[in-house]
Amino acid sequence: MSIRTTTYLKPIAQAGLVAKGIVYTLLGVLTFMAAFHINGKSTRSTDKEDVFAFVYQQTGGQILLGIIALGLFSYCIWRGIQAISDSEHKGNKAKGLLSRARYLLSGLVYGYMAVHVSCMLLSIKSSNSGDGKQEMAREMMNKPLGQWLVGLSAIILLGVGIYQIYYGLSEKYKKHVEKLGGTKSKQILWSAGKIGYTARGMVWLMIAWLFAKAAFHENSSEAGGASKAFGQLHHMTFGPYLLAIMGVGLMCYGMFSFIRARYENL
Repeated sequence: MSIRTTTYLKPIAQAGLVAKGIVYTLLGVLTFMAAFHINGKSTRSTDKEDVFAFVYQQTGGQILLGIIALGLFSYCIWRGIQAISDSEHKGNKAKGLLSRARYLLSGLVYGYMAVHVSCMLLSIKSSNSGDGKQEMAREMMNKPLGQWLVGLSAIILLGVGIYQIYYGLSEKYKKHVEKLGGTKSKQILWSAGKIGYTARGMVWLMIAWLFAKAAFHENSSEAGGASKAFGQLHHMTFGPYLLAIMGVGLMCYGMFSFIRARYENL
């Protein structure tokens, strides 16, 4: 029996997608609030780590954060199974191996997030409490050929961003939720995927730009994650409105993760 069809994998994948949906929905909400400084929110609180801190501060936040951590671990396990066991039948040719490598990388990223959340719950302070991507750029810059490593990272991030935008605009994301159907009343749900993937791609492009500047100027402090990218966007002409649009887009991406959890053929 294929791993894809086993009964235990589906709830693991669903739990992972729901957790991912929660993270991106809240990230979108915080980004929208930062655009207009609602409740004092600023772009400094628009990264995934800030989402976890926001949840932690709410009533019952520790319980909610524990549930999110379990979901993120589930997502990591699901992606690991997809990559190692080839449950999606991608094969061993170049294109298939690339897809499986993408699954593995995605699993590792969300596994890292799950560990970060677990450390928060256990009151273990992370040694990397600042901007994680800036710290990563600093570590690379201190190695031999560090400038080239940061530049290569910028190219990879650029590729990820372009692919996410292509994935959304080409509507390839629809294959995840074929059971959703194509009725007129569900077009809004389809649109959530297109808007969400496009917004997520734009975030990666902005982060890639920061890494490119860091490499060009040999200054790791110019690199950064979403919060730094959003901070620069906010200072542009019509920046608050652009940031608000980005926030709505990230909420749409979170919504589409919920839709996948309900309708994807797992």
